[in-house]
Amino acid sequence: MPGTLYLVPTPIGNLEDITQRALRVLGEVDLIACEDTRHTRKLLNHYAIKTKTISYHEHNEQERAVEFFELLKNGNNLALVSDAGTPLINDPGFRLVRLAVENGLAVVSLPGPSALVTALVGSGLATDEFFFGGFLPARSTARRHRLEEVRALPATLIFYEAPHRIAATLKDAREILGERRAVVARELTKLHEEFARGSLSELAQKFSSPESARGEMVLIIDRALIPDQAGKEQIVTSVSALVAQLEASGLDHRAALKKAARELGIPRAEAYRRLVAERGRGV
Repeated sequence: MPGTLYLVPTPIGNLEDITQRALRVLGEVDLIACEDTRHTRKLLNHYAIKTKTISYHEHNEQERAVEFFELLKNGNNLALVSDAGTPLINDPGFRLVRLAVENGLAVVSLPGPSALVTALVGSGLATDEFFFGGFLPARSTARRHRLEEVRALPATLIFYEAPHRIAATLKDAREILGERRAVVARELTKLHEEFARGSLSELAQKFSSPESARGEMVLIIDRALIPDQAGKEQIVTSVSALVAQLEASGLDHRAALKKAARELGIPRAEAYRRLVAERGRGV
């Protein structure tokens, strides 16, 4: 019988954030493939897991995928982990998973920690629809072009960012996306965890000094504009006005209400309640 490929999430900081199932799988498989064997060994030693490890990272992913596939075909069970969080999310592993799936091998994905989800649900921004863009380009021109591509998305935007680039990224985001509410979540689950909240301009100022810009960071940006100091950028907060705009663009009433709720980051039932109340007041 061929073996099974397990995708096992690991803690993003706090070693307690791992499931009993993940620990059992890591202890039972024949081999653990990891980005950095030294990093993963710290976790395994903490839980007294003796399973053999082998490196699997972006520089050897192509050849290792074929090697691991052969091990799976020959009946070995393999666990794939990243340095932190859920495998394949902005980390290597896609080639191996696709190879296994295309050849009918069993792939079992375990639930567990993910920095982007942890940051989003604690951000205070809308969670009903979101777009994850991984790391933005390091160069400003490419980064601004990428921000242009996602500017019109009716979704909360999520990116990973390096501390030495966060101030420049926030500045570019302000210029391309307009003034929006945003959150920088850093050092998640660790001793110095912080959720820094404010406008893009305020956060750019906050993280302008190297002393404040430290640790692993997740940037979450609201889908909607907020007024700037000159009052030039206005968000439509009236549900009835937004529904009217959407109906004028060709949507029927039901679709317009649903889209208005999504753009305002509120449940459809709440949008309907506001719509009735506003029309009752003649708004």
